Amino acid sequence: MDVPEVPSKVDPDALTAVLDGRWADLRRGVRAQMAETKFRDPVALDVEAHRAQVLDQLRALAETDRPGLGFDPAYGGGGDVGGSVTSFEMLGYGDLSLMVKAGVQWGLFGGAVQLLGTERHHERYLRAIVDLDLLGCFAMTEHGHGSDVQHLRTTATFTDGGFVIHTPDAMAQKEYIGNAARDGRMAVVFAQLITGSEERGVHAFMVPIRDEDGAPMPGVSIEDCGPKAGLNGVDNGRLSFDDVRVPREALLNRFGDVAEDGTYSSPIESDSRRFFTMLGTLIRGRVSVGGSAGSATKRALALAIRYGERRRQFMTPDGDEVVILDYLGHQRKLLPALAKTYALHFAQEELVSKLHDIDSSAPEEEQRELESRAAGLKALNTWHATATIQAAREACGGSGYLAENILPGLKADTDVFTTFEGDNTVLLQLVAKGLLTSYKQDFEDLSPLATARFFTDQVVSTILERTSVRKALESLTEGSDSDVFFRREWQLRLFEDREQHVVEGVAKRLRKAADDPFGVFNAAQDHVLRAGRVHVERLVLEAFAAAVERCEDPDARTLLERVCDLYALSAIEEDLAWFLGHGRLTASRGKAVTSAVNRLCSELRPHARALVDAFAIPEQFRAAPMLVS
Repeated sequence: MDVPEVPSKVDPDALTAVLDGRWADLRRGVRAQMAETKFRDPVALDVEAHRAQVLDQLRALAETDRPGLGFDPAYGGGGDVGGSVTSFEMLGYGDLSLMVKAGVQWGLFGGAVQLLGTERHHERYLRAIVDLDLLGCFAMTEHGHGSDVQHLRTTATFTDGGFVIHTPDAMAQKEYIGNAARDGRMAVVFAQLITGSEERGVHAFMVPIRDEDGAPMPGVSIEDCGPKAGLNGVDNGRLSFDDVRVPREALLNRFGDVAEDGTYSSPIESDSRRFFTMLGTLIRGRVSVGGSAGSATKRALALAIRYGERRRQFMTPDGDEVVILDYLGHQRKLLPALAKTYALHFAQEELVSKLHDIDSSAPEEEQRELESRAAGLKALNTWHATATIQAAREACGGSGYLAENILPGLKADTDVFTTFEGDNTVLLQLVAKGLLTSYKQDFEDLSPLATARFFTDQVVSTILERTSVRKALESLTEGSDSDVFFRREWQLRLFEDREQHVVEGVAKRLRKAADDPFGVFNAAQDHVLRAGRVHVERLVLEAFAAAVERCEDPDARTLLERVCDLYALSAIEEDLAWFLGHGRLTASRGKAVTSAVNRLCSELRPHARALVDAFAIPEQFRAAPMLVS
């Protein structure tokens, strides 16, 4: 196979055109707005000063058209869901506290009102939320229940024509609630709805938490979570409610309502299905977190690669000091991570397009597939951010440890991304659940016990036909290592075959769950998580391959081909034990994978700067003292 050589020089703008994709005009506009705004770095600010600065920046952001992009035009919005998520994603280039606070205000608080409420809520609240006249919170997480939202303990009991919101014990205290400690005046509170002594599951309620003077409302207790490892510009707090009365209209009633006489009604009969449908409407936050993690990763790589091109260390035999990015070990730290960042970017762009295009009347299976993809990509994006920012910090040595050089702040601020908007381990179980069966109309919750039963009941009909894939893969393994490794079809088939084998293995193990469903599921949990991960890795490779096909500039396309090869082969190398252990690669070919990754790192080294410049991160976010000669 003749692999085209990478051109000696590729215009970063040609790469940017591919990266910017569907919302290219919006991305250019956001960059222009960012360039015109003075960026105030939060380094050395104390918690209160940082919070004040972020609120000041949030008000400046509210004066632009960006916060309203995802809202209905009737209430000052732009009706552009994909553009809204893309705009939030780009906030990840700057102070991540601003991104999170903006996400709480317009993505979570405003999004809940828009997507869970009805016209009466839209009329009353949305314009004030968009304009920042009403700052709010998204009060879901409790001290005792984070991922297990279905079993939250806060109650909303219908009595005397309204609801009484109550925190029954310490485990039900709302915790880690953004905007609660300092600035929020109202909260969307998730609680178990009780009417006529009957529990109807988790619903959302509009609950005032502060009066006009900023004092807590009667019955509302507010505590400050205090300093955190990062994101200290976000005022996270704890909320408790002592028999707080709200009117009947406080219920966000798109999916469930209570009449004046206490009669409950819903367009969705099943409590479980209603709950998951409600949560499914709120995936924008999860998508935005994954995209913002990607932006922070790009910023870290841009800093580390720029530094690696100017920092010199140790002499050659000729007496010249070597630029550290010329060392293979340094390339190995950064370039496979850069390739994966490109791959995840294209997968994220594809996800945002699907989110934008899906209709509320779309079949349930299509909606669940979108939720699964959002869950999986959020997990991979945030884990990748954690690993890559750490690698970038190490690649910059002591300079990378100085706060002024940005990387420590990025590391601290993104660390929590792996557990908020869904713990990554739980999210990958959600992905695996979707792989093992088509969704039931009335499916169970995500507890290990219910999930195991779910698998047991449904799995027999879900095993995919493997023969055609295996035969196709075998036909593509003939030839030299380089012939095989650089065939895109072989890479895709290998990822697909791995996914199918892992899913089939999980299914076989979980068939035994009838006698001890929890024990069997718990013993197979590592296998379940692998199934979710390899599925998402296959989707990511497919998205990258599709993006390469869209690239019109021939030189940029050739470079992206090699970057895609590096992503695929480094992912294979990372999971080499599986491919060897399951006979997909011979021992000699396994060694050759490592050689191919080394070769690609060497070939892509001259283009490292162009590849990070193509992210088009505004220069003010790429400035660091370590990059000044």
